[in-house]
Amino acid sequence: MSSDTRSTWSALFKPLRAAPLGWPLRAAVLVLLLVTVATIWITNSLLTDRFTESTRNRAELRLALYSGNLLSELRRNAIVPQLLARDPTLISALQSSDFTLSTQRLISFVEEIGAASLMLLDRDGRSVAATDRSRLGETHRNAPYFVDSIRSNSTIFTVIEKESGGYSFIYSRRMEASSDILGVIVVEVDLQKFERAWAGISDAVLVADSTGTIILSTEPQWRGVEEGAAMLRQPPQSAIQRAIRATTDWTALPPDAYLQGEAVIRMETRIPFRGWTMTSFTTYASIREKVNSVLALEIMGFAILLALAFYALSRRATFRMALFQRESAELRALNARLQREIAERERVEKTLEVAEQTLAQSSKLAALGEMSAAVSHELNQPLAAMKTYLAGARLLLRRNRPEEALASFGRIDGLIERMGAITRQLKSYARKGADAFSPVNLGEALASSLSMMEPQLRQRHVKITQILPEESVLVMGDRMRIEQVMVNLLRNALDATKSVSEPDVEIILAAGDQAVLTVRDNGYGIEDIENLFEPFYTTKQPGDGVGLGLAISSGIVNDHGGRLTARNSQHGGAVFEMQLPILGSDGLEAAE
Repeated sequence: MSSDTRSTWSALFKPLRAAPLGWPLRAAVLVLLLVTVATIWITNSLLTDRFTESTRNRAELRLALYSGNLLSELRRNAIVPQLLARDPTLISALQSSDFTLSTQRLISFVEEIGAASLMLLDRDGRSVAATDRSRLGETHRNAPYFVDSIRSNSTIFTVIEKESGGYSFIYSRRMEASSDILGVIVVEVDLQKFERAWAGISDAVLVADSTGTIILSTEPQWRGVEEGAAMLRQPPQSAIQRAIRATTDWTALPPDAYLQGEAVIRMETRIPFRGWTMTSFTTYASIREKVNSVLALEIMGFAILLALAFYALSRRATFRMALFQRESAELRALNARLQREIAERERVEKTLEVAEQTLAQSSKLAALGEMSAAVSHELNQPLAAMKTYLAGARLLLRRNRPEEALASFGRIDGLIERMGAITRQLKSYARKGADAFSPVNLGEALASSLSMMEPQLRQRHVKITQILPEESVLVMGDRMRIEQVMVNLLRNALDATKSVSEPDVEIILAAGDQAVLTVRDNGYGIEDIENLFEPFYTTKQPGDGVGLGLAISSGIVNDHGGRLTARNSQHGGAVFEMQLPILGSDGLEAAE
């Protein structure tokens, strides 16, 4: 570069270096700094709350899973003493005092049951058979599980503190024959496996009994004391230390608890078993890292923006000279972009053939998903009713009322037949026809549908008003499918009145030129009637419905030559009408 050229560039940039920043530029820089600080402050607050809530939700979900597994293990083992107390081989061994095969029989049970150990005690409290052979001959006469079982005719649950640390959880039940007490069967539940599983996570978990004493924990030194005392102890290298090792200062947040001076999330849930509670402590680990990563990106972005602003200002004096170069660069960028678009079009053409081949398979998968959702929706109601009848039958059997229980089993059998008919109907859904149509009494079909909905009606205390004609109303159709429509209409009416203090459902059956069934509820009405009968459209909460009931019902009514309509009542609530061609006295459908 010559001296003349250098002097020319120096003369050009000298005014820029000498000129001070004016007040508009200073104001712009100040505004940019304020915007940067405000954005970082708001982002920090929002992301901190969001990531903290996400961590809390995951901790709550894990706690619910752990408590459910613990309760399931306890309930599963609760029935074992009752079954073993009726074992004829063990009863015969206690009566004859011949226990040569008893230990081997208990060992054969323990792997199938999943218990920690099994032990058979005679009437004197002496261990005559045990899966742990080292315990044979031990005396348990003064043990609470032996004393309480001898005095009670039910299963006894006992928590025993071990001398080596920890607790044993024991179910026991006395064994008797002809009103003679023969001994006690003892089942030790293996709950320590949950402690071993919890030890592999970053949370600290403890289970306390009704008195607040910790009986299970990821930290062995916590067992046997209350939570407040446990927090004061210095833990060894354990799950809670790993959980709080990376936790930073959270003075800006209201922590749930402090362990070793670090803020953690404390979650507690009640286990529906003898007043037990489960508590977990979850660290705020990685939340600050996530927030700081986003903040760093924002700060970098604002720094780049500020640098670009100064760069643009510094280039103000040379704008005219660089205009041609910038336009040339834009043309080169446009040319490169056009080349990329050409390459992208060539790639799209190559993948178009593959996309066309997968289109047919995607359509099949979509149809399969819709059919699966339909099956799930239609089988939900019979399954719910079967669950209710089964619970009632179990209660009746416990009260020694077998005849009434047999009636419930009969209803369950009918529901099973109904579910089979629904699956057969859904398999042949594509073959729409009237080959299986026969005369159907709508009054009897309505009574059968109400019987199907009896558990829900009884639970909700819904007032049902029926207005039926004196004469039978007959139509030609498939009774199972017509009852399916009625059940769907009744179920929608019940769902619509969930938030009503005095739910009321009115059912009107009328016969004229057509058979008309009207179902009216006193809910809040329908917001979008136009899309009401579209598949997968629903106003219910997630998990309460998939939006197929009315779509399937409308298709069934159309297959029968009728029409299903909906409207909002003038007095509030929704009104559904099912219109079907009526069957005349000569057995022919009336002309419309």
